[in-house]
Amino acid sequence: MTEIWQMGAAEIAQAVRQGALSATEVTKAHLARIAAVNPAINAIVQPCEAEALATAAQIDAARAQGQNLGPMAGVPVTIKVNVDQAGHATTNGLRLQQGLVAEADSPVVANLRRAGAVIVGRTNTPAFSMRWFTNNQLHGQTLNPRNKGLTPGGSSGGAAAAVAAGLCALGHGTDIAGSIRYPAYACGLHGLRPTVGRIPAYNASGADRFIGAQMMAVSGPIARSMADIELGLAAMAQPDPRDPWYVPTPLQGAAYERRAAVCFAPDGMPVVPAVQAALATAADALRDAGWRVEEVDCPPMRAAAELNAQLWMGETQFGAAQLIAREGDPDASFAFAQMSRHAGQVGFAELMQALQARAGLMRQWDMFLAQHPLLLCPVSGQLPFAQQQDVASPEAFDAVYEAQLTQRGLPTLGMPALALATGSHEGQPVGVQLVAARWREDVLLAAGTAIEAASPAPDVATPDWA
Repeated sequence: MTEIWQMGAAEIAQAVRQGALSATEVTKAHLARIAAVNPAINAIVQPCEAEALATAAQIDAARAQGQNLGPMAGVPVTIKVNVDQAGHATTNGLRLQQGLVAEADSPVVANLRRAGAVIVGRTNTPAFSMRWFTNNQLHGQTLNPRNKGLTPGGSSGGAAAAVAAGLCALGHGTDIAGSIRYPAYACGLHGLRPTVGRIPAYNASGADRFIGAQMMAVSGPIARSMADIELGLAAMAQPDPRDPWYVPTPLQGAAYERRAAVCFAPDGMPVVPAVQAALATAADALRDAGWRVEEVDCPPMRAAAELNAQLWMGETQFGAAQLIAREGDPDASFAFAQMSRHAGQVGFAELMQALQARAGLMRQWDMFLAQHPLLLCPVSGQLPFAQQQDVASPEAFDAVYEAQLTQRGLPTLGMPALALATGSHEGQPVGVQLVAARWREDVLLAAGTAIEAASPAPDVATPDWA
């Protein structure tokens, strides 16, 4: 018998709209699952039990009155602690911000509420949301429910762990250098990084971000099925006038040729055989679904990753270096030092040159994707990392950094990318990454659905340790 907490978001929404389940039943089942499992993995660090039950009751009352329910009616979701949710602290994993209580919802939270979602908790992130691992001195460490020795990813590690463990049906994450895609990969899930401007963003609790984050940071869904990714994207992408970057572009684009490029090792990055095998299998699945797939070198990825480092670290050096020192989180301080080492000191001249170079790279990628509407490439060059691997030494950090080349490069270009779970290798999750032109999330959804149909379905993991 399938438990309610094993159901997907689309399945739950349909059951609630049809009256097969009440929103209160669904919410109570997930709250019980949180109580049973979250202490072992520390994915949800700010519980929302009372407001979740109140929201569920409102949904049930609306249905009883014959009102139309939203597309995510009764779906339990989580929100990452780096975005505003009214009445809760936007900590971003910082002790310095544990009293920074939001007075209003961010656009993505407001959109999920309007769609009928029930927020059951807020999920952990590393300090400053600055690592592919999830640990901080305020909320502690999040464990991967599939294997506590592996990172759950970061920075949306809490979101991915929560979805993988059945604490919610869909998790909200953010991504500036892989923070949606890598946690999805590490926890054996799907995660979508949408086009910049697709999902509105704004945190009234803090100052507007600098240019690098404005051009590269996004919110997006993490889920156990492509149907749920599609549902979450549609709900999150509704208009909000508070974000000047938002563009009201239709989610369904023009007809396109089903032609895909597969690149096993962009710019010569080291890629382990298990990841290369996953890419080959995914390429075959696309061919079986009627796609024309050919092995092609993609445009420069390393140059894009270097620009990501300059844009992200330039603004961090300018606007957050003192805050990082004041917070005193050893992992964040080490990661910041290593990232700054790679980026160098970014001043006005370096920033101007980076912005100029970005335009040329975007042009190359746009021309490539005009010929190949889909790119298939690694999420990471390695299988999921061991917990805390990046802070073991500068050399260990460099190995992680190189393996994450695509995680770093693609956000610079503003295009959407999807991490897609395809199974496991010797007990470790493995998957592939799909890339499309700006505003063509529909291409990713179609291709991802075809590969999903030929792959083992992501299941709900129950931690097997005491």
